[in-house]
Amino acid sequence: MNAMMGMKRVTIAQYERGLLFRNRSFEAVLDPGVYWMFDPLNRTEIKVYDVAVAEFEHPRVDVLITEARALIERHLMIVELGDREVGLVYKNGRLESVLAPGKRQLYWRWPIVVRVDVKDISRDFALDAATARILMRAGSAANTAAIGSVEVPDTSVGLLIADGELREVLKPGLTAFWKFQRNVKVELVDLRLQTMEVAGQEILTRDKVSLRVNLTALWQVLDPVLARTRLVNFVEYVYKELQFALREAVGARTLDELLGDKGAFDREISAIVAGKLEGNGVVVRSVGVKDVILPGEMKVILNQVVEAEKIAQANLIRRREETAATRSLLNTARLMDDNPTLLRLKELETLEKVTEKIDKLTVFGGLEGVLKDVVRIQVPGA
Repeated sequence: MNAMMGMKRVTIAQYERGLLFRNRSFEAVLDPGVYWMFDPLNRTEIKVYDVAVAEFEHPRVDVLITEARALIERHLMIVELGDREVGLVYKNGRLESVLAPGKRQLYWRWPIVVRVDVKDISRDFALDAATARILMRAGSAANTAAIGSVEVPDTSVGLLIADGELREVLKPGLTAFWKFQRNVKVELVDLRLQTMEVAGQEILTRDKVSLRVNLTALWQVLDPVLARTRLVNFVEYVYKELQFALREAVGARTLDELLGDKGAFDREISAIVAGKLEGNGVVVRSVGVKDVILPGEMKVILNQVVEAEKIAQANLIRRREETAATRSLLNTARLMDDNPTLLRLKELETLEKVTEKIDKLTVFGGLEGVLKDVVRIQVPGA
């Protein structure tokens, strides 16, 4: 801008626009060109803007819109959002930024082609994943503050909670949502079968024996919405119910009963827990006692009892065998007493066994002597 003898020369470049103010009041938007103005009292002001920057900013933009809206709209696009609306700003067909609710923004109509898609977020929380990725990739602080996102694994679901209220169950994949004017968080719930260890529980049996029991359980969330609605912390709840069921089952048994049938013990704990968890959205699939740990002095006593039982069992078996052998001899003797031929056969059997041990055998009287007389066995050299 040049001034000479009250004349002002103003040049507006091809990439510029000018706002003309006279006596501090807006009069016109100047297109590219050279302008001469007679202004000896310096009452004219021209503010030049680079239209390569699409956004138009002016401290008194509200006044400009109110006083000269029709004039301004020929050069500027006016975007005004409600309190529950956001705007997706496209420049030359490319998504670049987000306008916050209640925002008023002006854009030059040339050379950058600007389009703003207005979205109502009063009920719609989510935006599609592709749009969210583009906005987050742009990396501006405004975009980051406007959008929240969560990636739900394919083994889980996400619970979208806005202002303390459960609004939606999110499926696996990337989900993005608007954060404007609301407190939003996402709780992930794993739907896989999970292991829970209940370790080192000090419990008294029915016969007042103190022992420690380690328990393993497999559990799973069936209905995440119901589980969250009914339970403050369903992981802790399952753990506590397993503890209580373990104490109840152990307290109803003696030590011998507990050690005798662990399968029935596991099934009883599982049944107790299933009854408590029913209707809460979680289930225990299986329960198993890993270890039953006795105090040191109780181990010694139990080992002594077991040893005594084994000795008694061995003695009983030995007595049974001796009785059976004696009974067999008695039966054999009776048979021989009633049947002399059988007695002779037994003698010959015995003789056969004896002859296997000697080299020479002399028999007197022939077969009759063998059957009726005393057989004398002479060992050579004796």
